[in-house]
Formats: sequence, structure tokens, C-alpha cells
Amino acid sequence: MRILDVLKVASSALKAQRTRMEVIASNLANIHTTRTEKGGPYRKKEVVFKSERVGSFGDRLEEAVREVKVEEIRESRKPFEQVYDPTHPDADALGYVWLPNVNLVEEMTDMILAARSYEANLNVINVTKEMFLKSLEIVR
Repeated sequence: MRILDVLKVASSALKAQRTRMEVIASNLANIHTTRTEKGGPYRKKEVVFKSERVGSFGDRLEEAVREVKVEEIRESRKPFEQVYDPTHPDADALGYVWLPNVNLVEEMTDMILAARSYEANLNVINVTKEMFLKSLEIVR
């Protein structure tokens, strides 16, 4: 595998994880939003990744080496939570309020996983760079 392909794979993963963290931050910021422009509570967003081939290698390696791309950011189909609070301004006639389908624990767990994935790919870039510099020193 060429060094630039390694960097391409790792940098695509960095970009994908950054997008994932931005979406999670948006979900957390809207965790209590009960009224949106579309009407109704905020609907959680989810990032969908896909893999794409990198370069042209042998058959077996070509199947294994892929970069990460964000295919889409879609709204979750998870149902909203209904809570009884007749004093809330968005309560219906029966006193129920529909809350966003965002779970704080799930979002924080996803944020930690995305941050760890980001760090791992940053380490791949740094190690690859160090290996390249060491190989240049050997050639001198």
C-alpha cells in the first residue's frame, strides 16, 4: 500500500468522525426542543457511513482497503417521548408534551466513540508520517 493511500484512508475517517461529532452536538443542543420549524419536537439526526475503494491494488487488497464517506445524515425513526406536563406551553389539550427522541446517555456514548475513532486515525497519520521520515533518513 502506498503511503498516500494510508493518509487518504485515515483523513477520510477523520472527516467522517468530525461530521458525526457535529451531528451529535446538534442532537445534544436540541435535547429539550419541543417545537421546530416543521412543527413538533426535534427529531434526532443520525450519520450513515459508507466505504469506497481507494486506489487500484490486487484483488484481495482492493477489497480490504477502503476509505470512509458520509453517505447521508438522516432523521431517526425512533418514537418521541410523551410526558404529562399541563404547564408546558407546548402541551396538548390533555396536558401531554412530545419530547425529542434524543437520549443523553446514547449521545454521550456516541460522542466518546467518535472522539476515540478520531484520535486513532490521527495516530495513524502521525505514525505514517514518522515512518516516512525514518525511511528518508535511511536513504540518506
